[in-house]
Amino acid sequence: MTAMIPILTRPEGSMKDSIPHANIASTFTSIDLVPDQDSDAFYFRSLEKRNIKLNELQIAAVRHVGGAALIVAGAGSGKTSVLTSRAGYLIAMGHVQPHNLLLVTFTSKAAEEMKQRISLLPGLTVRMAREVVTGTFHSIFYRILRSEGFDQKIMSSENHRQTIIKIILRKMNLHDAYEPETLLSLLSSYKSNMMSIDDLPNKSPAEKEQREVFRQYEAWKRDNHYMDFDDMLLEAYMLLQRSPNMLWKLQERFQYVMVDEWQDTNPIQYELIKMLTGNRQNLFVVGDDDQTIFTFNGADSSIILNFDQVFPKAKVILLDVNYRSTNSIVGLGNEVIRFNQMRRLKTLQATRSGEHHPYFLRPSTTDDEAMMVVSKIKHEVQAGRRNYRDFAILHRTISSSRAMFEQLVMDGVPFMSFSMGVSFYEQSIVRPVIDYLRLSLNPKLQSAMEGIIPSLYLNREKSLTFIYTHELKEPLEKPLQHLLKLPDLKSFQLQQLGERLRMVDKLKDMKPQLAIQEIRRTYDAFLDANERQQLTLHKEMVKETLSEIEASAKRFDKVAEYVDFIDHVIQKNSEMEQLRKDPTSDALSLLTIHKAKGLEFPVVYVIGASESILPHSSALDADGRKDMISDKKGPEKVAAAIEEERRLAYVAVTRAMQEVYISSPSYYRGDQVEVSRFFMEPYGNKKKDPAAKQQSAQKEETFPTWECTKTGCRGWMRITSVKHAPKEKVCPLCNEKMKRSKRTVVV
Repeated sequence: MTAMIPILTRPEGSMKDSIPHANIASTFTSIDLVPDQDSDAFYFRSLEKRNIKLNELQIAAVRHVGGAALIVAGAGSGKTSVLTSRAGYLIAMGHVQPHNLLLVTFTSKAAEEMKQRISLLPGLTVRMAREVVTGTFHSIFYRILRSEGFDQKIMSSENHRQTIIKIILRKMNLHDAYEPETLLSLLSSYKSNMMSIDDLPNKSPAEKEQREVFRQYEAWKRDNHYMDFDDMLLEAYMLLQRSPNMLWKLQERFQYVMVDEWQDTNPIQYELIKMLTGNRQNLFVVGDDDQTIFTFNGADSSIILNFDQVFPKAKVILLDVNYRSTNSIVGLGNEVIRFNQMRRLKTLQATRSGEHHPYFLRPSTTDDEAMMVVSKIKHEVQAGRRNYRDFAILHRTISSSRAMFEQLVMDGVPFMSFSMGVSFYEQSIVRPVIDYLRLSLNPKLQSAMEGIIPSLYLNREKSLTFIYTHELKEPLEKPLQHLLKLPDLKSFQLQQLGERLRMVDKLKDMKPQLAIQEIRRTYDAFLDANERQQLTLHKEMVKETLSEIEASAKRFDKVAEYVDFIDHVIQKNSEMEQLRKDPTSDALSLLTIHKAKGLEFPVVYVIGASESILPHSSALDADGRKDMISDKKGPEKVAAAIEEERRLAYVAVTRAMQEVYISSPSYYRGDQVEVSRFFMEPYGNKKKDPAAKQQSAQKEETFPTWECTKTGCRGWMRITSVKHAPKEKVCPLCNEKMKRSKRTVVV
């Protein structure tokens, strides 16, 4: 079996059969371009012996010594080789002392990798490489703060920060007026723009309230000796502002500054870097405006777009040769991103062609999508054509990967999950919902009682102690009923508790999806995710997760069956945890597009490439979201948000080396959704072309299938060879028998 639905060479409903492949770039390298008589030839010959063969523009970037430079590094264009080779060039040819070189990276892992690669360069030793200062913005400037006596504890948990804000809001009786995540996002935006509490707007009543909340939040941190990540940079900025002598010493120390992933820089990071470079302006930055995908963390794309206006003497070098992907994949990436308006114009070239076109799938649902993708991957591995480690499955959000995660676990496919390895049902938001179901089946289940008590607006420890104490004296069939005698309960609390206990009683006899809907009537309010609250990006993610529980439950007829399935997924996932701890294991990667940034895989599946998933609904509704901080309003804000989503699509496509599959479910959580605009635009959309509409008569294909016999299970598989099909088949979802049938699909 290779497929359950057709694999297409263009998106369903598109007009063009194909799009342009990228041009094949020149094969000339430093071997051809740097003659032996050049004064720095020995350096490039040494690089070549280490299999580092640079093209013409890469050589120009490496040779840049003094003054500012912007290296616009397209996807897969070898920016790491350029950065490290240039660091080595400065030391070997420019006679720069290693300790005078500062290299800023986006992650700690990247910093370690850079230092390791520098140590292998010609003329450099491990000791010299260690003297090069490398690290992230936060680690470097926190080290500076520590050297000046700052010793606060780091407040690294977002939940911790939100909890403090919630307490402050309750104390000010504003808990119904503001969302903690919105306020923290606003405060982070202020700080990334170098504004202290005293600088904040203070005219309208809302601005005065917000400023007071922020003042109390800062006071709490001072009293408890805490500092958050925003403080690291703001405190460093203010320290350097008031300490010109210290700034001068740092400028003398860091005479050459190099920054990776420049497109992800925010305003305060930019200002700190400009302060360090001083009048020398020996600033060498590398980035790609088409890969700016972290604006929710404060990244400002205008910083890379306007670099040569701020530094008018800067050299701008475009690395436009992609060494990662085939020309068909680079061609798709070029066509996807060219619809963005706010970008530097560039068209990447490729270095190799391939036999595969980009492929497109149009499954009915995310569950069908998961079955097909996993089946296709297993077939490739079993046929000996691929290893599991060759594959990556990329998704927009954690909740949209639920079906894929389950299918991989149920089919026993080894995979590396980049979401801490927990299953969907073990997430903190999901667990209490499942605990309600568990409690309806077993009212004495202690773990389930522990899970739901906070959603009853009761203290967990106090309530459990009360239950266990009274259970010893007077055992009840449903121990939660002891809570009705909990001291100091107000009348409305008694009423709510009674209603919740009656709800638990009836859940086990309901269809699972209806049971989830019943639980959500109160649980959504507990999470502040009900419709009456202002919608924020955080709440959108919460709502998506809760809706995904419903989508999962829809496949089952009985609560007991659904809970058994969940336990099976959790158990299977736990069994695979040991495998994930071994980085050398043969396992595919399941991760968000954001976490795939900077990675590459032979085969990439981009799942959920449908409207409202990618682009995400938060972008489509950007104008109504105050937590999405932007200087733009109305249609401009929405357009900017959609451009970032398109950059995400571009990043996803350009992770693929040899094959890329774009999957666009027709239905998402019960709603019909179109193929993502990001993949329709390059091929032309028939629905937007009046002439094409009259020519778009749909064709149907009927084919033999295996269909699960279990009521409520929607498992099915396509039979690709009736002659060689087995006599019996077991459903991969529920392990029940399957029967032969037929299906008709639109192709």
